[in-house]
Amino acid sequence: MQDLFDQADVGAAAFVLSLREKGIRSTPVLRAMEQVGRDLFAPHKFRDLSRADVALPLPCGQTMTGPTTVALMLVALGLEEGQRVLEVGTGSGYVTALLARMGGQVTSVERHLSLAASAHERLKNVGGGPGAMLEVGDGLVARPRGTLYERILLNGALHAIPQSMTDLLPNGGRLVGAFSKDGFPRLVTVERQADGALRQELGGSLRLSPLVNAQPVFA
Repeated sequence: MQDLFDQADVGAAAFVLSLREKGIRSTPVLRAMEQVGRDLFAPHKFRDLSRADVALPLPCGQTMTGPTTVALMLVALGLEEGQRVLEVGTGSGYVTALLARMGGQVTSVERHLSLAASAHERLKNVGGGPGAMLEVGDGLVARPRGTLYERILLNGALHAIPQSMTDLLPNGGRLVGAFSKDGFPRLVTVERQADGALRQELGGSLRLSPLVNAQPVFA
């Protein structure tokens, strides 16, 4: 049994080392990705690929984003412990678990009920439940007036960031997602400045699927 734990530790260390070799230097991000096993969230038949830098297919035609892309987005997010986070696109629940492990108070929205249910069970199994609340719905629609999030993560590429999302940012708040530009998703960061103005910055290209703005699928 000890040998199995040792192998898991070696695998996690190698996984983090591979991320460092790709330029990921954020200690909170690397620590969370070492502590939260991606294999626990990957579909069973693809579990042997969980530590490879590839996206994995999920049910409902969705995708589990590759770890380097996840890490780049989390670094750009700059999450601080105790901040309120809105995550759009729960998927497997892996990124939700990372956000919770980094100390975020996470509200994650998934439009597929079956994916949300599976993510909920996985989050319970890894102890990521206390810092995360899951909802089923269209995460891009406007939320109740006065609702604000210091950090917003959009797990997919859009042609434009909807105002329904930027309206949720307080001064100092930050949104991270991706723009589909000329067919290639690029990292985008939107920050609300101290005077209330929005500042947008485009980063490098990402391997990220489109984020669908559609009605919830209760199946």
